Amino acid sequence: STSTVTATFIVSWPIDVAAGDEVRPNQVVMIMEAMKMELPVRAMSDGVVRAVLCTEGTLVQPGAILVEFES
Repeated sequence: STSTVTATFIVSWPIDVAAGDEVRPNQVVMIMEAMKMELPVRAMSDGVVRAVLCTEGTLVQPGAILVEFES
């Protein structure tokens, strides 16, 4: 059996948060595209964006940290 890891593009128009922004649970912070499917990335809890570690159109690998949050 073989395993294939698919890279993903960030395609938000633009990324919907910036450092210092407050977020709420389930808030969409960016949209990613994989295999022509758009996948929303959502905040898991209340917090503040500490840093955005990617830009629109960036090719990222599974498991990459895209946004850092603080509670």
